[in-house]
This record gives sequence, C-alpha cells and structure tokens, in this order.
Amino acid sequence: MKKMSSDDQKPGLVITVTESIRLFLLSASIDRRLSEELRELALTLSSAANAPYKQIRSIWMESAFDSRPGLISLFSGSNFIFTSPKPREKSEELKERLRKLKELAERKEYQELVNDITPKKDLNEPFSTYKDQIGFGLHVALTMFTGYLLGYFAFRALFNHSLIMNSAGGILGLVFGMLLETFLFIIRTSEPNLKSPSSISRFKKNQ
Repeated sequence: MKKMSSDDQKPGLVITVTESIRLFLLSASIDRRLSEELRELALTLSSAANAPYKQIRSIWMESAFDSRPGLISLFSGSNFIFTSPKPREKSEELKERLRKLKELAERKEYQELVNDITPKKDLNEPFSTYKDQIGFGLHVALTMFTGYLLGYFAFRALFNHSLIMNSAGGILGLVFGMLLETFLFIIRTSEPNLKSPSSISRFKKNQ
C-alpha cells in the first residue's frame, strides 16, 4: 500500500461530499487493508461537507475492488466547488504611488471647488517686467526734459534772456513734469482697466 504523493495532497478540484461518498469514506476508514494514513484521511473527509477530488480518488484506487463502488456511481450527484483566488497583495511601491495619485486628485478637486471663491492672482501688476520699468523710466525722463525746455523758453521770452530766470523756468517746468508723471502714475495704478501694452499681451497669451 503506497502513501499519498505530494500531488495527491494538493487540494486541486473540490467537490461536495454526497451520502454515497460519505458511506464509502466511512467504510474505508475501518478497512484494515488500507494504510493508516488513508484510513485517517477517509475518516476526516467523511465528516466534511466538501473534499478534494484527488484525495477521494486516491482512497478509492487503494481500496479493494470488491469493497469499493463504481467510480461513476460514487461521484454521481456531486457538484464542483469553485473558490475565488486569493487577491494579490499590492507592493509597498504601488501603495505609495496610489496614495500620491489620490492626494493629487483630492488637491485638484479642492482647487476646483474653491476656484470661484479664491481671488485670482493679478498678473497685470504695474512694472512687473523689465520692459515696463524701462518704458516708464524713459517716459518720465522725456516728460521732465520736455517740461524743462518749455519752462526755459517760456521764461526766456518773459524775462528778456535772463540766464538765471531762464534756468529757474526750466527747473520749474521739470518739477511740473515730474508732478504730472506722478499724478498719471497714481491714476494708472488705481484704475484696473488701464494696463500697459506688455501686460495686455501677456494676458492674451494666458488666455
């Protein structure tokens, strides 16, 4: 009498234990012609609701021909038991990646929710680029120079070519030009609709 092989010990296909299979297993558990291992296995399987097909077949094949039922009649009325495979465990790397993707999705969803509430960043701040700064500086210098010339020639015509008065008129015109630029700058920064050309072009590109 041979012992069960490693292949026979694997569960494999599982079937329901019918009454005919139970009676066969009970009779095999007291059959002295079988090995002790097979008798113990038969006794264990006789009290189970389901049993591996290979183990029952091994007991049947080792049983005497005159004491065992036909194989077809033995398994008649028995049903197959299908078990779901064990779910694969996710690796730590995959878990970390899924966690980061979940956080990104939550941040994106939150940003969409507060998008209408949170004020947008003002991309059109005055002098936000070197081009705006240089342009403003040249404009101020040109205005002050023009004011100086206007004041100089105006006082020259009024005070009969007096060098001191002409210079004073130029300085007065320069100060007036500087005050004019300061006033225009205040208006430009306080009115959001008044934007520099470079700011307008950048706004169009962002759109």
